[in-house]
Parts: sequence; structure tokens; C-alpha cells
Amino acid sequence: MSIPDAKAASSETITDKLINPIALAHIVFRTANLQRQIDFWTLFLGATVIFQNDIVAFLQYDDEHHRIAFLADASAQPQQGDHKGAGMHHVAFTFASLADLVKAYRQRKAFGVLPTWCVNYGITTSMYYADPDGNQIETQVDNFDSPEEAREFMEGELFRENPLGTNFDPEELDRKIRDGVEDSVLKKRVEIGPRAIAPP
Repeated sequence: MSIPDAKAASSETITDKLINPIALAHIVFRTANLQRQIDFWTLFLGATVIFQNDIVAFLQYDDEHHRIAFLADASAQPQQGDHKGAGMHHVAFTFASLADLVKAYRQRKAFGVLPTWCVNYGITTSMYYADPDGNQIETQVDNFDSPEEAREFMEGELFRENPLGTNFDPEELDRKIRDGVEDSVLKKRVEIGPRAIAPP
């Protein structure tokens, strides 16, 4: 991946300061030892398991609906300097609003930096990127007004059926925001039924 070229940026990007995220949201680990990792981190952080199945697990230890999560992968190996081993899957940064999330998308797009995956999990609307080393970065906005509401969704049937979310087109989301569609409508996940495998 090449370094972004400021000369190729739009006038919006040149005149406006690039939108900053407001928080570091959570860390996700890929592991071949799901239960062992859950046991360790719940002990280490005094955390609570909010949701767990054979594929994913989400842990809460503060006011965020989840700070630590795990993706089960039987082929994962301990980190050895490559990007296929056990360890951190991605880091995530929270924005204040959908408008800010999409404005940051437009600004990055002007530099040739495009998301690799856009997904509405129900609890967040998220866009994933990759850095030059291939590390995954999630930018997100919370879909609920409080951690309690997000936790209620995570403990419900819809999340149990599909904890891996529904893909969306960022250009379509941008158009709807510009057309004045309410955030409450845009943040509501389109339900697609069970989804067993997340994109890489």
C-alpha cells in the first residue's frame, strides 16, 4: 500500500482537519484456544462474558459493552512475526456520530485509503481498514445511546443468531446521510439471518 498523496486529496480534505476518533473501543484476538483465552482474560481483568459461542466471545470489564473479544480459528498459531497467528485481530476507534464516521471515510478515500469491509453489527456501524503492514483497523460508531442498550441487544436473539453483522455500502450510507435520513434508521441493522463465518 502506498503512502497517501496529499496532492490527490479533495478540497474538503485539504481545508478541513482530518476527523479524529473519540476513543479506543476494543481489542479482538484470533485464537485456537478460545476457552483458555476466555478463562485467562476474565480472571486477569475481572471481566464478564457478555456473549459466547463456538466462533466468538465478547468480554466486558468497564462501561463499554465489550473491550476484549476473541475469534476462534483452529489454524491460529502463537504470534511469530506474521499476520496469521494467534493474537490481536484488530484495534477499533469510536467516532461521535455517523456523519463523522462517513466524513472520515470520504477524507481517507480522497487519499486513496479505502475500507476493506463495512458491516453493521447491530451494536456498531463499522468500517475496517488495513495499514501498510496489514494490521486491521476498525472505525465505528455506536448504534445505541448507552452500553446497557447495547448489552441488551448482545444478549438477545438477533445477536445470538448473527453476531457477525450485515455488510453495507459506504457510498450508499453517505448518500442517505446527505439526504437527511435519520441516524436511528441508518443505525438499525438489516437482518439477514444466521451468519457463521466472518470475512478475513
